Amino acid sequence: MIRTPAHREPIVITGIGMVASVGGDRESVWQAVQRGESGARSLSGLPAIPDGLMIGAPVDIPLEHPGQLKGIALCQQTAQEALLDAEVNLASVDLDRFGCAISGQMGDTSWVGTRLGLPSESGAGDVPWWQQWLPNSACSMVANRFRLAGPRLSHSVACASGLIEVLSAIRAIRDSQCDIALAGSAEAFHPLFAAGFRQMKVLAEHDDPRQACRPFDVDRRGFVMGEGAAMFVVERQSHALARGAPIYVELAGGKMLADAHHVTGLDAESEALAYLISATLKDADLSPREVGYINAHGTGTHQNDIVESRGIRRAFGRAADGTCVSATKSMLGHLVNAAGSVELAITVLALRDGFAPPTLNLTRQDPQCDLDCIPMIGRNGAYQNALKLSVAFGGHLAAVALRRWEAAHSRPHLPARRAA
Repeated sequence: MIRTPAHREPIVITGIGMVASVGGDRESVWQAVQRGESGARSLSGLPAIPDGLMIGAPVDIPLEHPGQLKGIALCQQTAQEALLDAEVNLASVDLDRFGCAISGQMGDTSWVGTRLGLPSESGAGDVPWWQQWLPNSACSMVANRFRLAGPRLSHSVACASGLIEVLSAIRAIRDSQCDIALAGSAEAFHPLFAAGFRQMKVLAEHDDPRQACRPFDVDRRGFVMGEGAAMFVVERQSHALARGAPIYVELAGGKMLADAHHVTGLDAESEALAYLISATLKDADLSPREVGYINAHGTGTHQNDIVESRGIRRAFGRAADGTCVSATKSMLGHLVNAAGSVELAITVLALRDGFAPPTLNLTRQDPQCDLDCIPMIGRNGAYQNALKLSVAFGGHLAAVALRRWEAAHSRPHLPARRAA
């Protein structure tokens, strides 16, 4: 029997866990996104953030103990859902070959004030300072909970973090460090990020919070912050088939590189982004015409939407006219650390069900964003391949190409739930 070399064997997604402002699990989030529902509202009752100061898309989730960081709780819940979805029996897999790639998060700083005699805002109680302060805390705690003894990876690359953890899991599998991995990221509101984004004047305002974020629209004014998480079970194809695991998609290709331009600004000519897209398609052995759907970074800021549209157009050429592009931050908010993972999960489900989600609030499209951006109402289609893009502060660029799984053990198609 001739074995496929490990570096060439397909890597697949077999499980997804997801939480966002519009739903507490994978399918409820996806159904709300299909209907074009928004989780944005005026925020109140948040530590160190004055009521009514900003619009956001929050998540309500029970904590396991007082003072637990919400981001860690989100990682644990979505990791559990992903493992159940992938039908992983932890007693029958080699945990020494089971990796964990979860992005770093803003650590718990409440203990600093406590040590200085200041009142605690988070009710941290008896949580040791080191348990939640290190950026890799979520990765370590999730891996420990499920006794995953394979490689542990945790990166901090702004809003490309979610995609880069998936790419890191792929690399660990291809390097034969593991056969299967949990990969993803989470985000919860933090007053430092809120203050920073407000100082940058990138947070959108609107009388109706649900209409605040307007990607690709001439009236866009920025984004709203969001909370949520997504986790994936990523594994070697032969490992998945040996388990009899249901498969969503093949992770057909992916690349990361830098826009060596500015910490927060983007190259107006989109050369790096166009190169990233072309390199990702080459890695996936796809032509632009074969890509039916792109989930854009789509922040709703003036600069990002133009540069991203220009990069797609530059890489795809005339094929861009036949490709659907949407920005789901219009509904879920900008999940920063978790943006890439949650939006990748949406992209996977779009392929599974043959439904491209809409860009909410897109009522007057900017002529400089000259793509089919699926305004207001999603669209059915026989999408076989898709692309997810992340364009992050610090010049971090990442892309992942997906191929719908058509062979045995494919995930069943679920009917779309469109808005009326």
